[in-house]
Amino acid sequence: MSFALLPSIFLQVCLPLIMVVGVGFFMDRKFKLNLESLVKLNLYVMVPSFIFARLLDTPMAGHEAGRIMLACFSTLMLCGVVSFAIGRVLHLNGASQKAHALASMLGNCGNFGLPLVTLAFGKEAAAVQVYALVTMNVSTFTVGLFLANADARGGWRSHAKALTATLRQPAIYGVMAAVLCKSLDLPVQSITWLWEPVKMLADVLVGFALVTLGVQLSQTKHAPLRAPLISALAVRLLIGPVIAFALTQWMHFPKPMAAVIILTAGSPTAVNSALLAHEFGGDHRFATSSVYYSTLLSMLTVTVNLALLRWWMA
Repeated sequence: MSFALLPSIFLQVCLPLIMVVGVGFFMDRKFKLNLESLVKLNLYVMVPSFIFARLLDTPMAGHEAGRIMLACFSTLMLCGVVSFAIGRVLHLNGASQKAHALASMLGNCGNFGLPLVTLAFGKEAAAVQVYALVTMNVSTFTVGLFLANADARGGWRSHAKALTATLRQPAIYGVMAAVLCKSLDLPVQSITWLWEPVKMLADVLVGFALVTLGVQLSQTKHAPLRAPLISALAVRLLIGPVIAFALTQWMHFPKPMAAVIILTAGSPTAVNSALLAHEFGGDHRFATSSVYYSTLLSMLTVTVNLALLRWWMA
């Protein structure tokens, strides 16, 4: 790999992301934006529109989509195994261990991963990223919720609450609607009054999601970088891509598809990990710090990761 490629990749892929994130960051510092409203617009309007539109536009067989989701989910779970092993070595308490695992397992496949993959590999690659996003969303509100709630005393009521939270995620219904339309060969794209609004909302997602991420970073109160936090960042940004590379080779993915999965596996910690830690008694400051530092450090790790992937694909 030629290290001369690193500045070019940073300027072409990472710097545009930083600039749009910076808009959200400084707009929040100036005007104190309502983060809850921005997140709801992302989750309930733009993400499901994007998923629905991209799945309909993607000529991908169900078997291939299932393999992508299996690879992404397996990477997530193996990151969790590594996280718990590190937690035992560091003698983390229950709350810190939960926050460590959530920070290590849950990646920002939405308002960071989608723009990243689109800039790095083009709109066609974003179709693969959609399945990674769906996998992460479902995993967050199933595995993530049950993990965060592991020591809670709510019994079946807590598990019912977790299931309800999962069923409220509109991304799941975006997938179901797209699968139904494809199965029945419904000509949705030809229905202008329906398709054009969905397409417009899908096209807005990339920029709006990055601005939202900037606002989230502006409102994050972070802790000092110390051993447990550094280990969680290492799992999320460095070990995740290595695990994904091994899995995609074992599952014999084509290189372009494998590259998207590997790049996504190194995305920074998802904001939802901090929300889960706060809701279920985890170390909230640890979780929010992992979001903050992993997003900043990902500018370096993603640049190197992408350079390695382009060298490998060539």
